[in-house]
Order: sequence, then C-alpha cells, then structure tokens
Amino acid sequence: MIHILFQIFVFQALFLAVYDLFLKKEKFFNLNRIYLLLTPILGCLLPFVNIDFLQQNIPQEFIFQLPTIFIDTNTSETASNESSFWLSSLWSFWLIGSLLSALFFSWKFNKIIKLKSSGTTENSQNLKVVTMPKTDTAFSFFNTLFLGETISEENKASIIAHEKIHIEQKHSLDLLFFEMLRIIFWFNPMVYLFQNRIATLHEFIADAKVAIEKDKKQYYQNLLSEVFQTEKISFINTFFNQSLIKKRIIMLQKPKSRKTAQLKYLLLVPVICGMLFYTACSDNPKTEEPPAVQQNDSETVTKTNEIEVPFAAIEKVPTYPGCIGADNETLKKCFSENISRFVGVNFNTELANDLNLSGLQRIFVKFKIDKTGKVVAIQARAPKPELEAEAIRVIEKLPQMEAGEQEGEKVAVLYSLPIVFEVK
Repeated sequence: MIHILFQIFVFQALFLAVYDLFLKKEKFFNLNRIYLLLTPILGCLLPFVNIDFLQQNIPQEFIFQLPTIFIDTNTSETASNESSFWLSSLWSFWLIGSLLSALFFSWKFNKIIKLKSSGTTENSQNLKVVTMPKTDTAFSFFNTLFLGETISEENKASIIAHEKIHIEQKHSLDLLFFEMLRIIFWFNPMVYLFQNRIATLHEFIADAKVAIEKDKKQYYQNLLSEVFQTEKISFINTFFNQSLIKKRIIMLQKPKSRKTAQLKYLLLVPVICGMLFYTACSDNPKTEEPPAVQQNDSETVTKTNEIEVPFAAIEKVPTYPGCIGADNETLKKCFSENISRFVGVNFNTELANDLNLSGLQRIFVKFKIDKTGKVVAIQARAPKPELEAEAIRVIEKLPQMEAGEQEGEKVAVLYSLPIVFEVK
C-alpha cells in the first residue's frame, strides 16, 4: 500500500515537472488544460498497470519476492501479508482526513450560497448575475456571475466578458474535479499544485479570448486600475486575483507559440514508458542485499554453467513437494503457502526470550532453487546475528524441490523472503 502511494506521488510529481519546465509558458491553452486534467489520473492508474512484455524483459538480477511471513511469539503461526492493525490504523487515518476535507468543501460551498442569498439576482444573456452589496469581489461559479456593487461600470464590461469565457468553457467543472481529488487524496500535495496550475491556466484562457475582441491596452488598465478583494474559495474563477495579475499580463504579451513547440508534448512518451517499466520492475521487487553470503560448508554454489531466468518469464516455476497445478499461478500460490507454513512451524520463537527482544524484528532472506531443485546460496540480514542464523537454519531445512524449467531445460530461480518476527 505505502509503495503504491509513493509511486502515485512520484508519478504525479514527474508529470507536473514536465508541465512546469516545458509546457506552462506555451500558449497551447486547450492542450495544457487536457494535460492538467489527465496526468493526475494517469499518475493514479499507472502503478496498477502491468505489461507482460516489460516484465519478461526485466534484467535477471530481479528476483521474486515471496509474501511476507509474520511469526507471532505466542502462536508461531503465519499471518497475512500486512498486519491487520496497521491496515486498520491507516484506513482510519485516511478516513478522518477525507471527512475533514469533505467538511471543509461543504463550508466553502455554503459560503457561496450565503453570498448568493446576500445579493440580488438578475437573469442576463443566459447568465445569473448576483450583485453583492458593499464589496468589489468578482468571480463566477458555473452559470452564475458574482459582482460587487462597488465595481465601476467601466470595469464591469471587461469582467463580464472575462467571466463568460469561464462559464462557457465550464471551468468550474475542472476545479470541482480537483476538489474531489482533494477529498480522496487530501494527504497528497501534488493535487493542490495541479489545482493551482489549472486555475491559473483558466485565467490565461479567458484573458486570451477577451483580448481578441477588446483593445489589449484598455484590458491591462482594467486589470490594474483598482485593488479588488478576492474570495479565498478554491473552486471558483476569481477575476481579480492580485497574485496572478502580473502573470496574466505577461502571458497576454507573449507571442503565439509556434506549432513546432507542440512536439514538447511528445515528452510524455518516454516519461510514461519509464513509469511503466518501473511498475513492471516493482512486481519483482529487490530486497536489500545482506552483508555477506552464508551457506553450508558442504554446499558450494558456482555460477558457471548455471542458467538463471527472471521469475516472471519462466515457463514452469519451481514446485514444492505435493503441489499440483495446471498453471504457474496455481503452483506459485501453493509454493508460497507451503513456504509460509514451513517457516512458521520451524522458526524458533524461544529466541525472543534468549535475546530479550521486543516489538517487530524484520529478517530478509534470499535463496536460490538451483537446477537440481536444491535450496542453495542462502543469504540473510537481520538486527541480530542469531536471527540471521535461525532464518538460514530454517531455510536450509526446506525439502527438495522440483526445479523450474525454461525451454525444456532445468534452470535456477532466485527468491527473496521477508520475515517479520513479532515479539509480544
């Protein structure tokens, strides 16, 4: 779970970096709008996309990680891959954050309702214009335009023209989309940054449309003539946002982007390919390398003349004694279940008392099932040497396996096995 959330964060950060470095200053506003709406979703989906072709071409150093084994000092039985307590705590934490975000959204939405009820509403050109007393605020929300009564008549024409673009292009939908993402991914700062970028882009779009129909110099003067208040609501299109006025004027003065600049969007291709390759590799994660290799003196493992293949590409996986299955998935499941059961039963839980241990003790084991079916090249890393030795002792006791096969030949397969020794 944590690994997937980390991938989502990193992928969205990469997409945003591409936008800021290469696309933000271009005047391809519609393409940029599509980019900002799609890439946050792509960042959420790509960690779950696995392409077999990429998996089959992962370098041979990648090994298959078996499910984590949890050993309880009281029961010596295996538990699920993740602690139920950890999952329930994480779920509760996320739920509380989402509820608070939803309440904050409701408060902002209620603020708009109050502003609407405080003013007078008129229908004009398929728009609802709400005139608010004693303010110079100006913003739009869906098909409703909010105007402060203290705004000069000279500026009202530019404001209405500008806000009509927001309404016609349904910019409020974009902002509400990010509000929903903020409720779900309230902990992810990338969502807030994406929303900020698209709100700025909305202003560029509206300015560009209005500047075509009106005199640019006059439009600049309207932007700078007065100091206007701004409602701090993240899903409305505010006309006079002081922090954006300079950026808007600079963008209005920029010449139209050359068509060749659209080639910058092709940067998405290598970025997405890199992400897909990373997720493919993540299905066969590496464990941290132990400091040294430990094995029986009687066993000498040589890498010469030994064929090793990536686990994802192997035609027939190694088979635990007694496992029967018509396909690799069935044999993998049976293999994992038997390894977990074997380690849970044979691991010496008395070490907890002997070593005065407490809490969770994590042990990382790596081993190979060679082309004869023997378990060899056992490596271990743990907080205590005694735990390393115990993990190696248990893995050495594994029964003779049926070796894996590739193209009709026996091959060796590498495995990693995380063990969590829980001392209560």
